[in-house]
Amino acid sequence: MNDRGKFFGLLMGVTFSVFLMTMMMSMFSGIISRASATIDNVGAKVWVLDPAVNNLQGGIPLPDYVLDYAKSLNGVAHAEPIYFGSALAKLHNGTYQAISVIGLDDSTLFGRPALIEGKIEDLFAENGFIVVKDAEFEKLGNPKIGSEFELNDFRVKIVGIADAKQSGLFGIPTLYTTYKRAITYIPTTRFRLSYVLIEPKADSEIPMIKAQIKKLGYEALTREEFIAKVSAFYKFKTGLGINIFLMTVISFIVGLSIAGQTFYTFIVENMEKFGALKAIGAKKRQLVLMVTTQATLTCILGYGLGVGLASSSIFIARANMPDYAARVIFFNLGLSFLLVLIIAAFSSFIGIRKVLKIQPFEIFRG
Repeated sequence: MNDRGKFFGLLMGVTFSVFLMTMMMSMFSGIISRASATIDNVGAKVWVLDPAVNNLQGGIPLPDYVLDYAKSLNGVAHAEPIYFGSALAKLHNGTYQAISVIGLDDSTLFGRPALIEGKIEDLFAENGFIVVKDAEFEKLGNPKIGSEFELNDFRVKIVGIADAKQSGLFGIPTLYTTYKRAITYIPTTRFRLSYVLIEPKADSEIPMIKAQIKKLGYEALTREEFIAKVSAFYKFKTGLGINIFLMTVISFIVGLSIAGQTFYTFIVENMEKFGALKAIGAKKRQLVLMVTTQATLTCILGYGLGVGLASSSIFIARANMPDYAARVIFFNLGLSFLLVLIIAAFSSFIGIRKVLKIQPFEIFRG
């Protein structure tokens, strides 16, 4: 550490590597979280879907008897339909905007969002819709209660503004309305039921419900299982997962190479000092501890700086860009720390090999 040039070079190399690794993993975590945002926002404990469905947007319509069957199960407190659809809205200024429409059961409105403004009862009024105030809210012209626009030649009137736990992934504003109104406004196939939402009488009834739905040829998943299924789709069945993984690996290799090369150069340039220490009686264990301590301390300092820089960048980006999806979670921090320890171990190994091969008489030969 007394060689400030090499110390700061090594420190900046590790910091930059941790920064890139944390940013890549945080962006991926944020994207995966937003991909299943609607599942979390709706809040149903159990979702019934076609087994072929692997993401929320790719839902396969279910026949109506699936809903009737779900309602007849003993462990079910209530089961309600929900509809997911997409359409083009024509705004008051003449422009068109893609929107996502969620249709809630007409009698219970199960899965409804929390309202910031308006009354939920107004959803039953003619042409009533609720708009979600998220990162995409501005794309509809910042509508207020009473605002109107067209959807497939039907009039839409905003009767409420809702809050959402988090925004969706695809940058599309979200509207809520009743189930019957949604399937009336948006053209559908013969089957119109996107999913069945089940509220069990008790959590202990969920395994029985899942088994009964499976006998019918469909799949019942808890909220956590559905989110995990959506996450697995984006991780392994799209280019998103592999691209983020490769960028993380590249960042790790950059840090590994910079740290290893810099530390090796430091050892080579100080061979005489290590040889002198060995000549006056320093044991191998002491030399190994000396090298390991320096490498580990430098890498941990670089980890702290890298995580701090990444967290600050994400905080600033999210404050100024609502669509920015990155988020820092403990798993990302833990994985980055593990990779930093590997970098420290690799750097130490390179240095230790060179130090242990030193013969004291070679130092004094000249």
